[in-house]
Amino acid sequence: MASVLKSIYRPDQFVKGVAMYSSSVCAGEIRALIAPSLARRVKVLGLLLALPFSSAVIANNSNVAHQYDNGYSSNISHYSASFEKADIKEFVRTVSANLNRPIIIDPAVRGEITVRAYDQLDQSQYYQLFLSVLAVHGFAAIETSNGMLKVIPDKDARTSSIPVVAGSKLGSQSAHGADEMVTWVLPVSHVPVRELSPILRQLVNSSGSVVHYDPSNILILSGRAANLERIAEVVRRVDQAGIRNVEIVQLRHASASEMERILLSVYAGQGQKPAGMPPLVVSNEATNQIILSADRQLLQRMKSLVLQMDAERKSNGNINVFYLHYAKAEDLKKVLDGVGKMLMSSSKASKSGASGDYSIEVHEQTNALVVTARPDMMQAMKSVIERLDIRRAQVMVEAIIVEVADGDGINLSFQLANENGTSMMQFQDGSSVPIGEILMGMKEAEGEKGSTIINDDGTTINPDTNGDYTALAAALAKVSGAAFSVTSGDWTALLQAVTTSSQSNVLATPSLLTLDNEEASFIVGDEVPTLTGSTPSSGNDNPYQTIERKEVGIKLTVTPQINAGDAVKLTIEQEVSNVNGRTPVDVTFSTRKVKTSVMVKTGDTVVIGGLLDENVQESVSKVPLLGDIPILGHLFRSTSSKKVKKNLMVFLRPTIIRDDLTMNAISGQKYELMRAYQLDKQAQGISLMPGFDTPVLPAQPTAREFLDELRRQMDEESAQSTSTAQSKENSVQASAKLVRRTGGER
Repeated sequence: MASVLKSIYRPDQFVKGVAMYSSSVCAGEIRALIAPSLARRVKVLGLLLALPFSSAVIANNSNVAHQYDNGYSSNISHYSASFEKADIKEFVRTVSANLNRPIIIDPAVRGEITVRAYDQLDQSQYYQLFLSVLAVHGFAAIETSNGMLKVIPDKDARTSSIPVVAGSKLGSQSAHGADEMVTWVLPVSHVPVRELSPILRQLVNSSGSVVHYDPSNILILSGRAANLERIAEVVRRVDQAGIRNVEIVQLRHASASEMERILLSVYAGQGQKPAGMPPLVVSNEATNQIILSADRQLLQRMKSLVLQMDAERKSNGNINVFYLHYAKAEDLKKVLDGVGKMLMSSSKASKSGASGDYSIEVHEQTNALVVTARPDMMQAMKSVIERLDIRRAQVMVEAIIVEVADGDGINLSFQLANENGTSMMQFQDGSSVPIGEILMGMKEAEGEKGSTIINDDGTTINPDTNGDYTALAAALAKVSGAAFSVTSGDWTALLQAVTTSSQSNVLATPSLLTLDNEEASFIVGDEVPTLTGSTPSSGNDNPYQTIERKEVGIKLTVTPQINAGDAVKLTIEQEVSNVNGRTPVDVTFSTRKVKTSVMVKTGDTVVIGGLLDENVQESVSKVPLLGDIPILGHLFRSTSSKKVKKNLMVFLRPTIIRDDLTMNAISGQKYELMRAYQLDKQAQGISLMPGFDTPVLPAQPTAREFLDELRRQMDEESAQSTSTAQSKENSVQASAKLVRRTGGER
């Protein structure tokens, strides 16, 4: 430094300038010693004079030169600075040299500074002075992890790696004082940070920020430590004022929900502006308790009002009428009776001493319940009614029954009998007609020739008698296939042969809609009469027969239960029956029946039963020994063979219907299916009746047609109301005119 000074001043002037320097020297005073003609050459002198000096001030020229020639060591602990319109970058470089710390300067850092420090500063005070100067001019010093400093604009500081502190107080967590840039995570206990955050943003400048995190109720503050301390003090005072006191009040006579409504109307109603935070009132209907939360004074007033209102009434009960929307009143009454008995037993065990009498009446015409009970019991019953009187889901159950059957059979029979029936060979196996029955019918069908008898009394003429063909007709009606008879002498041979083949393909798709947990049944078929008992006419003056009618067809009985996850438990009874035919005793039926419980997801198809049946029957009736003779043995036996193959499957698909939209979609689909079938039949026409049309379902209205119709009805109602209003106005005007006219005559 001595060399620099000597290059600017003459030796005598240099000693004089330095001798005037003290620990509080300023650059302006030194600049005053410089000749005006040399001022341009010594602009750096102000910065050089800001270098630290010890308490032993330079006393003479040699000491000064020696001090500056040797430089500055780290043991120098006192600093003094004075700058007059110096470039801020030079100021930063001077501080960097004095503190022996590298400092990086942002290109945006520009400007001039003026600083006067009259007292000696230690290293910490010197650094704080450095931060304060930067803060005044809109800059900040950010310390990096490797000990370097960055001087950047304030607006960029909050997004840099500034220190992060936590807790309710800053304290010593800020190492360099009030002007250091920090981020503070500040917890808030009693006030919602989402309401506090907009207010605090008005207390920070452009270099700071306030962010809140709602789940943890914390504030994240960024800015200079001094300003954050001020904001934190504001938060602490507001948070202290937001402390709530909570108290639970047990009600003995009043209803908790009704008490909540009254308290909110009194203390937090419309137009009410409480001095502090608004009170909180919550009712616990299960225990008939009221929970109060407010500041201490308001809490005492609310509690006093609750205790005054919770007084025993002259009448221990009140009456409510509940109009049910979905549930049946008679069924719900049974449930409420059980709830009432339980509440009565609990009230007797408690110390309330309140009467437990109650009454529940059903009004079937309006499907309503009339309940009389004390308030807490009334509240419990009201809660039960609200939970049970809900719209129940419905289940559409669609069944698919498929049955395919093939049958083939053959019958060959040979029978013999003589004319008078004393010897015969016949078979009664059910597949052929006995020869004796045919011969007896032929005998009865033969008539008797008439005769003439002459005796003493006169002549008697007996006419010819016709035969009775009833037995013969009944016997021939049983013949199936071909029947050949050969008569030789007194013997008659009867040969019967028939081949049968049958095929059937049955597809039935019954569907059934029912409520959840409600049994529903479906049957499509006939009622066939069957004989169950009779009394013959011989020896009985009152013969009779008892007949029972049996339902034959397709039956479906189902009880759905909707479970979690759109699964449906189905209790199903499915039956398919028909008439096989008649036997000598009565009618025979074939029945396929399934009874089971399954769990199916809505919209899925499941097979609940199936039958694969292949039946081969071979029947042989023969004469012993003779029927075993090869080839000729066929003349002494009756053979019947039959093969039947059946394949039956039953499928089921449930669909849960929870709203009207799904119901309308399913109903509309089936409606359009039937209408399409009818339109197809109408296009085909009626045979031999070309001028007649088959009936067809009307087309469903589209959404646009529905809206147009609704708009038309609304327009008609609007026009009608306008017409009515106009008529009333005309009537009023006519009345007013009549009054004025009468007044004028008077």
